[in-house]
Amino acid sequence: MTRTLISTSISTFISTSGLATLLAVSLASVSHAHAAEQLRIAEQFGITYLLLHVARDQELIEKHGAERGVDIDVEWLQLSGGAAVNDALLSNSIDIAGAGVGPLLTVWDRTHGSQNVKGVASLGEFPNFLITNNPDIQTLEDIDDNDRIAVPAVGVSVQSRFLQKAVADTFGQDQFDRLEGNTVALPHPDATAALISGGTEINTHFSAIPFQYQALQHEGVHKITDSYEILGGPVSPTVLYATETFRADNPEVYAAFLEALEEARTFIEEDPREAATIYQRLSGTQLDIDFLESIITDEQVSFSLVPHNTFPLAEFLFEVGAIRNEPTSWQDYFFDDIHAWEGS
Repeated sequence: MTRTLISTSISTFISTSGLATLLAVSLASVSHAHAAEQLRIAEQFGITYLLLHVARDQELIEKHGAERGVDIDVEWLQLSGGAAVNDALLSNSIDIAGAGVGPLLTVWDRTHGSQNVKGVASLGEFPNFLITNNPDIQTLEDIDDNDRIAVPAVGVSVQSRFLQKAVADTFGQDQFDRLEGNTVALPHPDATAALISGGTEINTHFSAIPFQYQALQHEGVHKITDSYEILGGPVSPTVLYATETFRADNPEVYAAFLEALEEARTFIEEDPREAATIYQRLSGTQLDIDFLESIITDEQVSFSLVPHNTFPLAEFLFEVGAIRNEPTSWQDYFFDDIHAWEGS
């Protein structure tokens, strides 16, 4: 009888201890899950997003989060076109948007006084080329009704906005949307393939790095104009932006993200070849390392976080009625964390 009681007691103790252990593990798991902060980032195609590629490969956001005592779970999404990115941001499917300054201005205007979307930082300065495989097109005046121009998002992408500015300068501001009917929404990789093959209706493409340089290597493809010519100097075409609520509710995650971007910028500057290797690996491109490194180190390319020459485009969009709220400076559509930077 005593032996039975002892045996029963031991079994009960083991069972209770096991339950306690399982409960402790479960509570630890729940605690860890609650401690982890989620950060969802949308990027698009091209070396334009190299800062994000390096931050992802080197786990810099996680690193700087840990230094601030925050466990950050980063989710990366790839979309095409500013319209899709803006929809994802406004539907709370992402936290940080990566797209052109044109889409930023569109969503800044649309959410003014409500969600208050603003810029976080620039992804750098890169020229965007308007290129074609049609030998008859040398200027914008040569584009006729049969020509089709690929852009990431019709009427919204920064390439569409650059085109509108160029058209306004050529034909008059009241005709800024004259070529809107010629534009077709197509991701940069697909548009590049179409231009190189010459077998589709797409014969012109407002491109981005590295795709424009890839296309120009092929006979018959030439440049019509570029964003630096249209805006009168280097411009930051692609930026990162978020809602005011996300920034206010996640100060440590937001700060860690900015710190990660700065470390990524330093990484690219100090080791452009390794940055090219990272881009090749993450993008799956077949372009060789020497070619990619030559683009990253091109004197017209910079991976500065400071937005430059964006305000002329903002002024233009207000003047033609594309946005309703008039910005008075670049600081109106960027969060004040970076107002001390010498942006424009």
